[in-house]
Amino acid sequence: MSALTPQPNEPTVATDNIVAFIAANLPVAPVPGIPEIRLHGAHPGSGLRRLTEQRSRLSPYWAYRWAGGAVLARHLLDHPDTVQGRTVLDLGTGSGLVAIAAAKAGAGRVMAADIDAHAIAATRLNAFLNDVTVEPLLADLTCGEPPHVDLLMVGDLFYESRLARRVTAFLDRCLTAGIMVLVGDPGRAHLPHRRLRMIAEYHVTDFGTADAATPATVFSFVQES
Repeated sequence: MSALTPQPNEPTVATDNIVAFIAANLPVAPVPGIPEIRLHGAHPGSGLRRLTEQRSRLSPYWAYRWAGGAVLARHLLDHPDTVQGRTVLDLGTGSGLVAIAAAKAGAGRVMAADIDAHAIAATRLNAFLNDVTVEPLLADLTCGEPPHVDLLMVGDLFYESRLARRVTAFLDRCLTAGIMVLVGDPGRAHLPHRRLRMIAEYHVTDFGTADAATPATVFSFVQES
C-alpha cells in the first residue's frame, strides 16, 4: 500500500456539512505577514466546539495559524526556487497554508496530508479560495514508508513528545529515501535541535499570541552525525 494512501481504518473524507460549517463560520482574511494568501480562520464566535464535539475528538488545531507553518509559507514565497517544478508534500497541513504557498511559488505538484477530516475540508476550501491546486490526503503518513516526493515540509509538529518522536523517525526514513526535508518551528519544547540546520528566520504571528510577532525559523532536517 502506498504511503500516500489512507489506511482502511482512517475516517472518511469530510462531509458537505463540515465544508458548509467552515465556509459559514470561519471568515476569510489575509494571513498576517503573508498577504498573498487568504484563509478561513477561527474567531471567538466560530462555534468550533460544537463542530468538534459532533464530528471529531481531535483538537481543532487546523482552524488557527501556527508560527511553524507561517514561517515556512513566508520562506517559500520569498524563495520560490525552493519548490519550483518539484513534487512536494506538506505534512500535518492544518488549513493548508504551507501547501498553498508552495503551489503559489511554482511547485510542480503539491500534496497536503492531515489526520483530521476537518483540516482536509479547510485545505480544499482554502486552495480554491487562493486559486491553486492542492491534493489533500486524509492519512497518518508517519506510520508508513516515505512518499514519492522531492521535498517534505513540516510546520509545527514538535509540540508533544510522542508526536515528535514519531515524526522524527518518519523524517529519518524520508532522508534515507533521498527526500529533502524542511521544518518550520518557533522553538517548541520537543524540537530535535541536533538534527536541524538553520536556513532563515522570520517574525510571524502564532496561535495564541493575537497579532504579536513571534520569531520562527526554517530549518533543514539532516542526518544524525
